[in-house]
Amino acid sequence: MSTKNQHRLVLWMPILMAISVIFGMFIGKHLNTRSQVGSSKSIFQLNRGGGDKINEVLDLIYSEYVDTINKNQLTEKAIYALLEQLDPHSSYIPPADLQTVNEDLQGNFEGIGIEFNIVKDTIVVVSAISGGPSEAVGIRAGDRIVKINDENVASIKISNNDVIKKLRGKKGTQVKVHISRKNTKELIPYTIKRDKIPLYSLDAAYMLDQEIGYIKINRFSETTYNEFTTALDRLSELGMKKLILDLRGNPGGYLNAATDMADEFLPRKKLIVYTEGKARKKRLYYATSVGRFETQPLAILIDEGSASASEIVAGAVQDNDRGIIVGRRSFGKGLVQEQIDFSDGSAIRLTVARYYTPTGRCIQRPYTEGVQKYYEELYLGTLTNNDTLPKDSLEQFKTPGGKIVYGGGGITPDIIVSYDTSAITPYFTNVVSKGITYDFSFDYADQYRIEFLRKYKDYKVFAMDKNQESQMLKKFVAYAAEKGVPVQDAQITKSYKLLVSRLKSMIARNIWKNEAFYYINNIDDEAILKAKDALKK
Repeated sequence: MSTKNQHRLVLWMPILMAISVIFGMFIGKHLNTRSQVGSSKSIFQLNRGGGDKINEVLDLIYSEYVDTINKNQLTEKAIYALLEQLDPHSSYIPPADLQTVNEDLQGNFEGIGIEFNIVKDTIVVVSAISGGPSEAVGIRAGDRIVKINDENVASIKISNNDVIKKLRGKKGTQVKVHISRKNTKELIPYTIKRDKIPLYSLDAAYMLDQEIGYIKINRFSETTYNEFTTALDRLSELGMKKLILDLRGNPGGYLNAATDMADEFLPRKKLIVYTEGKARKKRLYYATSVGRFETQPLAILIDEGSASASEIVAGAVQDNDRGIIVGRRSFGKGLVQEQIDFSDGSAIRLTVARYYTPTGRCIQRPYTEGVQKYYEELYLGTLTNNDTLPKDSLEQFKTPGGKIVYGGGGITPDIIVSYDTSAITPYFTNVVSKGITYDFSFDYADQYRIEFLRKYKDYKVFAMDKNQESQMLKKFVAYAAEKGVPVQDAQITKSYKLLVSRLKSMIARNIWKNEAFYYINNIDDEAILKAKDALKK
């Protein structure tokens, strides 16, 4: 493996590993939980007949081993080891992590409602979540949290987890914070009543032109369908006649959220997906008469980060000849997990079935060579060589319209957009991997926030202003040099467009939130440009 590929693998592996742990696909609207499992017996007493060698070994270790054993730690390690032998997506979630993991899919948590980052050992508000209690009391992007409940939290090397523990809490409880704000000499005290905070799964929804709308979904949670249909209705009122649905990097989530979304695109009685397992009878999911967007032109964007529920939507649209799929081959997760909760607050997510697209494709990639190989193969094969996949070696299926679609792992797009590395220089990789683009964008937005809000009507006007780009990049290059990345004129010129787009979109996010980021970042996005061309034909 080349040094370049190794570096990328290091960046991608944690993200891809997180997919298997955090985003299992669940049957039904709510997780099928079984409370009080193992309340008085060993967690391993699941085999009700005959001897249980695992329990016997554990009992021997507890009673006879030369040193004292921490039973809980050993039990948890044994559970991890058991599940690792099954598949990459069966997983154990310890008590300390279960609430956070569930929050991502439930679509809310209880707290004060801010996005924050720790910059120069200070808690900085990136944004106050829309509709949350912090926004209600007047906390703004760029505010520095100096005290929490009269305790100093600045310049003490506080961690992200420590901040979360201090700010989150039960709905109705209060937390007092002292804020340092630019151009204000004294600290500003706020008392915030905690509440349920929405975790939005919709990143952006706007019109690309007079006819084509764009919607970006980051996961499939309990709130996704409502968020999606609200955006769909709003864009339709703005004149949308065609849609690009962006599921790139979307690792999945609830099955019902995916089937509900697919239902919006498909006429009544069209098969969306079916599931089947050894202990789970075949279950078919069909489209209903509900559907806001059943006949209009549709394109769906996917890539190697699109998994599970994302693949259900893309597979249903492709197999029913309903729209075009654009991008790179998807992750290939065709396994269904069911969550079983235990009395100690932990849980396992166990694979109980496979899902199949309407033509009968099980798009789960092989995993017989182990988890590490499973993710390495995804990165090296899918990301770098997507435009040269040997389709003749893949199992072929035929849609009702006669189009050939491919099994063997993941959804193969109708229009493939290979990973473009032409503008990625060592300089660009360096400033991104060291977080210098992020830090500069935050500082730049913090410095010019008031000026930009006065100067630009909205982020779209800011996006169109090319005059300040060269000055912005000049300041960035000097900033990066101060951070230890020397000036490389030839590489900067080669990466110019990529650098400007990244900096400008991140600055816009810090001032106008997520939609501004995607609007600017998507202007020269090749997959979006190809999808637009295909929809106009």
